[in-house]
Amino acid sequence: MPHITRRSLAAATAVLLGATALTACGSSDSGDDSAASGPVSLTYWAWAPGMDKVVALWNAEHPDIKVTVQKQASGDDLVTKIITAAKAHKAPDLVQAEYQALPTLVSNDALADIATDVTGVKDKFAPGIWQQTTLGSDEAVYALPQDSGPLMFFYRQDLFEKYGLSVPSTWEEFAATARDLKKKAPKQSLTTFSANDSGLFAGLAQQAGAKWWTFEGDTWKVGIDDAATKKVSDFWGGLVAEGAIDNQPMYTPSWNKAMNTGEQLAWVSAVWAPGTLTTAAPDTKGKWAMAPLPQWTKGGSSTGSWGGSSTAVTTDSQHKTAAAQFATWLNTDPVALSALVKESGIYPAATAAQTSGALAKAPDYFANQPDFYTRAAEIAKTTAPAAWGPNVNVAYTAFKDEFGKAAKAKSGFDTALSAVQSATVADLSKQGFEVAN
Repeated sequence: MPHITRRSLAAATAVLLGATALTACGSSDSGDDSAASGPVSLTYWAWAPGMDKVVALWNAEHPDIKVTVQKQASGDDLVTKIITAAKAHKAPDLVQAEYQALPTLVSNDALADIATDVTGVKDKFAPGIWQQTTLGSDEAVYALPQDSGPLMFFYRQDLFEKYGLSVPSTWEEFAATARDLKKKAPKQSLTTFSANDSGLFAGLAQQAGAKWWTFEGDTWKVGIDDAATKKVSDFWGGLVAEGAIDNQPMYTPSWNKAMNTGEQLAWVSAVWAPGTLTTAAPDTKGKWAMAPLPQWTKGGSSTGSWGGSSTAVTTDSQHKTAAAQFATWLNTDPVALSALVKESGIYPAATAAQTSGALAKAPDYFANQPDFYTRAAEIAKTTAPAAWGPNVNVAYTAFKDEFGKAAKAKSGFDTALSAVQSATVADLSKQGFEVAN
């Protein structure tokens, strides 16, 4: 993503996601932007479970900077609530924000640039993750990475052996494996293409080099139908159309059954997959293995990201330096990171925490793969850069609608991809942004 500043984002006109009723809970403190002038009270809006227990560790060691967690909903609801609070100058001091929400929040002047307060932490994160909190800028930092979801390939080790299948290292091999399985076991599928979670497709496009939103001067350019994304959509649409893979959505009772009984042998997912499989496919514990995501070029080494969030300081905070100090502790301190894994169940973005503490041992579900987190950490380092824009929510909704219909009809995804592009461009223009043709 090209260099972006808040001034140029704001010049493009703020995105209004709609007002909602809320009880604002911004910091009641005022005055000096430092803890040095006396005790400071900070409010932190977050949705991760157990965050209050993690913050309690900070409060016990930092009596001069007390942080209070206020549990929130995630996703678009939280983004809308933050923007509404910011417009009323009643936002909290800190917020947990998904990476794809950062451009929207920055364009609405809701997040502070904390670059001068977080010097020296950049190298603690993979470049592709750090880039998402800077919006491509070499100077500004709008949040600190908290957790990430690098994509990987999960497969039934026992069934791959049964059917004589090899773990694919390229997408070409992936397609050949899917077809080979269909010949050997027509009632089974390698995997499914699901249109009910836009984040997976976004991560796959990210791996291929897609740049869905780019910015130059005061103008946005939408590239959801760029060559990289079209390559991904053609690949998956072709497999669905020929019946080489399933076309059913994830997370349904039918999908759970398919995963649990071996009707589906693999799942392209993220590092958090063991938790989902524990519930969806309890009878297959110890039968799965994890490998790097297939590559578009043989010998390549790149992955996309599915999910992840950051810790940001708001422009309303009267104590931005103290808030940035807490955000740095939360996402880089070994004690904090270990607590985040244990209490919140996250996969930390900080690279040093990905193979230590609570992640030194493989998940129980993958006890047969003791180097699970060692391999995951190596994969996480290869996370490709992402390019988010101010209306990700609109693109994601259009994806679910258009790709959902196309997947069900097994009609290919060309028309669906064009429709998502058109909907996203139209919305940006409607909101008052300048959009390149």
